[in-house]
Amino acid sequence: MENPQSSPQEPTPKKLKMSTTTTTSDDEDRHTTTERKPKYKRRKVAIFFAYCGVGYQGMQKNPGAKTIEGDLEEALFFSGAIPEQDRGHPKRLDWARSARTDKGVSAVGQVVSGRFYIDPPGLIERLNSKLPPQFRIFGYKRATASFNAKKFCDRRRYVYLLPVFALDPSAHRDRESVLASLGSDSELVKCLECSERGRKVAGVMGKRNFESTTTLSEVVSVQSDISSNNATVLLQVDVKEGNSVSLVNGDHSTSISAAVEELVKEAAPSESQVLHSEMVIEEHKVHSDSDGCANRGDEPLKDSGFCYGEREKETLNRILKLYEGTHNFHNFTTRIKAEDPSARRYIISFQANTTVTVEGIEFVKCEIIGQSFMLHQIRKMVGVAVAIMRNCAPESFIEAALKPGANITVPTAPEVGLYLDECFFTSYNKKWKDTHEEVSMEAYAEEAEYFKLKHIYTHIASTEHKEGAVGLWLHSLNYRNYPDLRIVSNEGTSDISAVVEDKAE
Repeated sequence: MENPQSSPQEPTPKKLKMSTTTTTSDDEDRHTTTERKPKYKRRKVAIFFAYCGVGYQGMQKNPGAKTIEGDLEEALFFSGAIPEQDRGHPKRLDWARSARTDKGVSAVGQVVSGRFYIDPPGLIERLNSKLPPQFRIFGYKRATASFNAKKFCDRRRYVYLLPVFALDPSAHRDRESVLASLGSDSELVKCLECSERGRKVAGVMGKRNFESTTTLSEVVSVQSDISSNNATVLLQVDVKEGNSVSLVNGDHSTSISAAVEELVKEAAPSESQVLHSEMVIEEHKVHSDSDGCANRGDEPLKDSGFCYGEREKETLNRILKLYEGTHNFHNFTTRIKAEDPSARRYIISFQANTTVTVEGIEFVKCEIIGQSFMLHQIRKMVGVAVAIMRNCAPESFIEAALKPGANITVPTAPEVGLYLDECFFTSYNKKWKDTHEEVSMEAYAEEAEYFKLKHIYTHIASTEHKEGAVGLWLHSLNYRNYPDLRIVSNEGTSDISAVVEDKAE
């Protein structure tokens, strides 16, 4: 007997979960009125910025020292671009810098890449409000996820502003040369001003002067919202005559604060004054017609008649061209041996075709472009070029210093005249030009030029006026401090081969 077909049964409905708490009308109103915080995503960007290197211990972050990266990272944190858990951990941010400047070296086109929160809008304004005036953020460009400011940088251009008087063989000579010239037809004059300055700088000239008197610059603290990286910064102020500040017996709590406040006001010119100062800074190319030109630098000899004319330009460019190409620069840095592969560097160009006059001092713009540079490399390259121009060494000295088998001590020019001008990302821009914006300084060229004239150029010129950094360095450019410069044969030319062989043994 067949069983009748059973009718399908409906599924048992799920029991509704009952809340253990009751919702009142007040709770509903509170939830509806509370706005949810927007969730922002991190973006890989390249940040473009400039800074005057005075008072900073270089670009790279270093615990216990005031550095550019330290100030930048703290500004990014206080501006909301870096979360609390990633503060102080650059690897988590994919942090990379395009160039690493030394202590006291400035920059106009520095680039740092990383993954940051760029929203809400107004990040650049927030960053600049946290940084001192000598540190400016220009903007940022969105980049690919794999972008790295260091690895993707093809070339770097540096500029060294060298006073024209540094190329004059008769200017700022050392004590031995002055004494040896007495009674001759080309008698040299002792620089009394440099002698007085040298006594105030330890290890430069004579004994150190321990008098607690400051007349040209004061040590002040740069005002910013960044507290964790607030080390003391030397703020160079253009002090006029009669505005000197004297510290006597350590009792300067009231006078120094008032004086510094007054000096800071004078150091911050109005927009019209800055525009006028731009007119004072004259830049021009050197022409062949150099008759009647006079050196506008701070010359110890009033009638030296030296100027950077066509002949001087041709000589200096010929010397600088010896650096171009791939060479072993182990003698132009520290703590790197000739066998180290990193000692080999490629210099694309090194030229000095234009001059610029700032605050009455004429400077030669020595522009160098290369793939990358080592510690003190450019300053040592400039130092050797100056030594050759001043007849302290022959041009063949560069050939000897670039040979791997020679260990030669070369002079190092002061850091104040050097600044990073621009970083280039040519290969990256060519590859990603259809999908991403160009990573370059082109959009910030006008703002960067304004910053360079206002902060970097004036700082270099005022430092030379007040401290005579280049002048004091020229006095130390002698055979006693650099004996390798004096290896000369009886014919008056350097015996380069003998030097290299002796050094290599």
